[in-house]
Amino acid sequence: MSDTVAEQIRPVARPRLYEVIVEQLCEHMANRDMKAGERLPPERELAAQLGVSRASLSQALVALEVQGILSVRHGDGAVLIRRPVGDSAIRALREHADRLPEVIEAREALEVKLAELAAERRSDAEMAAIDDALAIMDMEITEGERGVSGDEHFHRAITAAAHSPLLARLMGEIAELVRETRIESLSQSQRPRASLEGHRRIAEAVRRRDSIEAGRAMAEHIRLVSDVALLRDGDTRGD
Repeated sequence: MSDTVAEQIRPVARPRLYEVIVEQLCEHMANRDMKAGERLPPERELAAQLGVSRASLSQALVALEVQGILSVRHGDGAVLIRRPVGDSAIRALREHADRLPEVIEAREALEVKLAELAAERRSDAEMAAIDDALAIMDMEITEGERGVSGDEHFHRAITAAAHSPLLARLMGEIAELVRETRIESLSQSQRPRASLEGHRRIAEAVRRRDSIEAGRAMAEHIRLVSDVALLRDGDTRGD
């Protein structure tokens, strides 16, 4: 074998456990000809059938929720939104994992500056909107939800308070990608409450018109939310 050919051969990547579970869930939905609006079995039952932990199953369900295939709500279980075609879910899952680092980089570049500008430029009404978003997220978490809506409201309120149309437009361009990482991050244990506390630190700096602290708090917050399970090297096979 020539050196050129040898250089082209790379080790075959082993699928992560959540990829295997996603594939099995897609087969389950196809074999049962599930329609939009139908529910998957309860998580405990589904995990037992698959022979995996509920934590690993939850990760796979979130991966499908990110793609708009399932809706996973506290107390309601997983509801089918649309059935994937062929191996499209696995392809989309791998593409999503590949672009996650770039999405985090974009958020750092845009949102740290937005927080700094919000501290400098916010009006009293805009500060009230930021506080309202915190209250929404707190209520959602208290009721057992993940706080996704409140999280979205908060970051939109910060963006509005920055009064930077160009930065706001750039945020709009990546809004759907940010939504994917938001769902993924807030689905992890203890993350919603930690994210809310991060929001509160940002809000307090904006309230004091401390742009340096607002930017620092936003950077810390984004580092927190960037720790998503799909990026962890240690989650390759086991539970």
